[in-house]
Amino acid sequence: MGVDIPMTVCTGLPDIGLNEAPAPEVKDIPGAARIVGVGTATTENSYTQREILDIFRIMDPRVRSVFLNSAIERRFLTIPPRDADGTCLPETQGELLTKHRRLALEMGARAVRACLENSGVGLSDIDYLCCVTTTGFLTPGLSARLIREMGILPRTSRVDVVGMGCNAGLNALNATAAWAVANPGKVAVVLCAEACSAAYVIDSTMRTAVVNSLFGDGAAAIALISDSPDAAYSPSGLPSAPGNPRILRFASHLITDAIDAMRYDWDDEQGKFSFYLDPEVPYVVGAHVEQVVDRLLSGAGLRRSDIGQWLVHSGGKKVIDAVRVNLGLTRHDVRHTTGVLRDYGNLSSGSFLFSYERLLDEGVVQAGDYGVLMTMGPGSTIETALVQW
Repeated sequence: MGVDIPMTVCTGLPDIGLNEAPAPEVKDIPGAARIVGVGTATTENSYTQREILDIFRIMDPRVRSVFLNSAIERRFLTIPPRDADGTCLPETQGELLTKHRRLALEMGARAVRACLENSGVGLSDIDYLCCVTTTGFLTPGLSARLIREMGILPRTSRVDVVGMGCNAGLNALNATAAWAVANPGKVAVVLCAEACSAAYVIDSTMRTAVVNSLFGDGAAAIALISDSPDAAYSPSGLPSAPGNPRILRFASHLITDAIDAMRYDWDDEQGKFSFYLDPEVPYVVGAHVEQVVDRLLSGAGLRRSDIGQWLVHSGGKKVIDAVRVNLGLTRHDVRHTTGVLRDYGNLSSGSFLFSYERLLDEGVVQAGDYGVLMTMGPGSTIETALVQW
């Protein structure tokens, strides 16, 4: 990559101290967007890493080592059709695009329904739909197809975020939160639908081994609504509950020197797109994560020690470790991030929402707690958001 990045840039002890004052209270933001529901979905079948190696008959010890030392136990995948002797058949780029459309629609619809059930609203309440995907290209986009297939009202405003990668969930959340604030009382939904099974190239190279060992199929959706400044209830009838975290601010950082560290290339030999991950990505992310997080927090008068909940993209074992070490976090702080990686692999743009759902299910969040959401992806990009319950 040609990027001169130090291997470790830990600043020492976490940002804590003796006799600290309580976390400052961020001034209330009239009309701030709140997250009022979440839902997730996967494809039908899951496999252990060893099962995947056996299905694809991968015997190279170097490749097997990458799979078996990934901190991933199981992933949801849609395996290609197999011939009579069990050999996986090659899939053309056209077949992969068809797979993406089928899986993204199916998973996406289930994630949206689960999100709406969790929110206490119906399909007819959706006023804005933002769909995120990187694992395939559709025109018309996923949002239009979901509106038709699910029976969402045709008047629903929509946007599709395509090709931004694993960071894109927070890019979409940023734009959708702004829409919600501009339209108080109306329901906005963000859907991240990633059919990673439709973005694989199967060969014997180490380049593809890293990618093939990591990603899984999954979709996640969240619903947002902005508080009405002069009403306890929104026009849709959805209560502005204090238990629903409000989104306070965002901060981004584009690492321009590492623009090609994560990218799609066209593989002439295979006749399809192939995703590339530079092996230095964890160190690139680690070297820049402090500045963007500290900028996010300083704008709200907060320190890292004021943050009770950290929800980081499950990008891979080395990426999670780089973020944890450079921010001075504990393994407990990233327990949901590592748990999602273990049980699902890297789910691309929706990974952090799987962690968010697990945090809510855990039932430990207290009113007033601050949380940081973080995603990383092509650009190379680090996206962050500050929320408060």
